[in-house]
Amino acid sequence: MGKKILIVDDEKNIVDIIKFNLAKEGYQTIEAYDGEQAITMALEQNPDLILLDIMLPKIDGFEVCRKLRESLTVPILMLTAKEEEVDKVLGLKLGADDYITKPFSTRVLLARIEAHLRRVSYESQNHARTAGRFLKFGSLEIDILRYEVKRDGQVIELTPKEFELLRFLATQQDQIFTRENLLEKVWGYEFFGDVRTVDVTIRRLREKIEKDPSNPEYIITKRGVGYYFNSPG
Repeated sequence: MGKKILIVDDEKNIVDIIKFNLAKEGYQTIEAYDGEQAITMALEQNPDLILLDIMLPKIDGFEVCRKLRESLTVPILMLTAKEEEVDKVLGLKLGADDYITKPFSTRVLLARIEAHLRRVSYESQNHARTAGRFLKFGSLEIDILRYEVKRDGQVIELTPKEFELLRFLATQQDQIFTRENLLEKVWGYEFFGDVRTVDVTIRRLREKIEKDPSNPEYIITKRGVGYYFNSPG
């Protein structure tokens, strides 16, 4: 049986098109047409991935995302007709893994879905093989298995994507990664991603783990190249 995907959009014609194309690729689909129904179905049906429109009746997609992140870690891909950077930043801040701007091609949508599902599968296998559970760098401690980060003993609330990015960089100390590298390694896709997604997530992560985000000691920018993780001496 194929992976189960929850499609959330109040426009039935869009839902039908997405459903048809996903079914051709062997996915199961369930559908919700407003925010309240989306939350109920997500919690009851336990989908493997959620496609979530922002503009929804009753409860908008941002609030749906926030509520679902209280108990679910499955990939959430937000669908938006808006181009404003603030919408993308807010979605990522609330725990969305990715966003796709309408109108989008079926090829791009399927590539994003496949990449996120592949990443989840890889991480699940990798966690099972993890020998070292804790990574410690000065006052920062990362618990690989519990998806938990502490600074000076205090738990820092990270979204799943922020944690995955931090864990990846921290296990590859001093190695510089371009934004395209990080899209491929952390987000799981190579050619379809917007590199601004990386910058937004880095900025949010710094605001949470760095004592002075404007002068970071952990996640360092190599101007003109990308980012790397520095272990303070």
